[in-house]
Amino acid sequence: MTTQELIAEGLQLPVMEAFYTIQGEGKFTGHPAYFIRLGGCDVGCVWCDVKESWEAGKWPVLSIEKIVDGACAFPGRLVVITGGEPLMYNLNPLTKLLKEKGFTTNIETSGAHPYSGDFDWVCFSPKKFKKPHPSIYIEADELKVVVFHPSDFAFAEKHAELVRKDCELRLQPEWSKAEKFTPEIINYVKNHPTWNISLQTHKFMDIP
Repeated sequence: MTTQELIAEGLQLPVMEAFYTIQGEGKFTGHPAYFIRLGGCDVGCVWCDVKESWEAGKWPVLSIEKIVDGACAFPGRLVVITGGEPLMYNLNPLTKLLKEKGFTTNIETSGAHPYSGDFDWVCFSPKKFKKPHPSIYIEADELKVVVFHPSDFAFAEKHAELVRKDCELRLQPEWSKAEKFTPEIINYVKNHPTWNISLQTHKFMDIP
C-alpha cells in the first residue's frame, strides 16, 4: 500500500509530537499521561495555541507500532490522543494496539469528523468554526467548552442538550482571556450547577 493508503487505513499516522507529561485539564487533571499529537486540522480555531499542527504534511508519518512503542517507554499507562484534530483519521487500529499493550485511552476532539477508535474517555470540545459530526454526541464522556466570547455560554448549553445525561459538563477559560472570563465562568457555574470549571493547570505550573 502507498503511504496515503496506509494513513487512510489508520496503520500509519502523521505525528506532530509525542511526550510524557501531566494531564493539565479536564477529568484527568493531575494524571501522568503520554500525549500523542497528530498532525492535521481543518477546524481553524482563531485562538489555537498549536496552529503549527494544522498542516498534516509537515509532520513525519509513523507506523502505529512505532507510535505505541514510544508510549511503552514510559511507566504511565494513560494515553491521550489529541491534535490537530485526531478524528480526521481512522483511530481503530491505533487504539486497538494501545489496548493490547494495557493502556487506558483518552481522546480530546472537536468532534468535527466521524467517530472512530476504542476510547475509555472521550473529551468533546466543540468549536464554532466547524460543526461537530453527529456521531460524537453519544460517545462524549466530557463536554468541555472553551470560553473566548460571551456567546460561548449559550453555545455550551446548546451542545449540553445533545450529549448523554451522564456526560460531565465543563467550562474552560481560553488562556489569553482567562482574566476576563474566569470570574464570569465562576458566576455562571454557581448559577448553573450542572457545569464545572476546567482550568489549564499545566500552564499555571509551567508543565510542558
